[in-house]
Amino acid sequence: MRLIVALAVTGSAITGLAIASPVAVFARTDFAAAIADPKRPAEARELDASRKPAETLTFLGLKPGMKAADIMTGSGYWAEIMADVVGPKGKVTGFEPSQFYASEEEKPKWAALVARRPEVDWVRYPFEAFSAPANSFDFTIINMSYHDLYWQSDKYGIPRTDPAAFVKTLYAATKPGGIVGIIDHVGAPGDTRAIVDALHRIDPAVVQADFESAGFVLEAQSPLLANAADDHSKLVFDPAVRGKTDRFLFRFRKPK
Repeated sequence: MRLIVALAVTGSAITGLAIASPVAVFARTDFAAAIADPKRPAEARELDASRKPAETLTFLGLKPGMKAADIMTGSGYWAEIMADVVGPKGKVTGFEPSQFYASEEEKPKWAALVARRPEVDWVRYPFEAFSAPANSFDFTIINMSYHDLYWQSDKYGIPRTDPAAFVKTLYAATKPGGIVGIIDHVGAPGDTRAIVDALHRIDPAVVQADFESAGFVLEAQSPLLANAADDHSKLVFDPAVRGKTDRFLFRFRKPK
């Protein structure tokens, strides 16, 4: 399947940020089998229209045989698809903070995910203390969760976290030449922690600066998930915008 993702500056998700190249073209194996895998639950399939997994993973450059990570995997949406794509010669690790799926009510959901996908390494870690061995991953995705590193919640047991320390650890865990894909809800410039706390959004420029400070290079970005109709002043869980937020899609690379 040949998919072409135009990287022209369209929509607010990438306004003011440099474009690494005007067009990125990937000739890739068909993602259809991974997306159609009958093991995927119905609630995951319902997200496909808004998340565009084939186009997103093609743009980011996931390939068979890769060692890949899905950090803050949540429902395991990306980890499940990625496990089928990388195949038996690759490996996917799904990381989930230990503060989540911790209640007696939620534990069965996590257990069901682990049982459904034994080929994935499922790793629990303290939200504020992500760790992974050096040079572990060819590919990492963080979907609509990077902003949470600026979030603090007594209710969920999330202490104040240092985003710079997280990205530094991720840089060390990424192989030279490895890819990190970031998808997140577009937020306005301003006090990042206040904006995240109120809206669960983040200014794309903050994410770019965080990753470049750690040594990553912003290789490309795509308007694939942009939505100019989104109201950036609304909480992402507001029914008016939920599932339809303006999202930026960045592809970072660790230099060789």
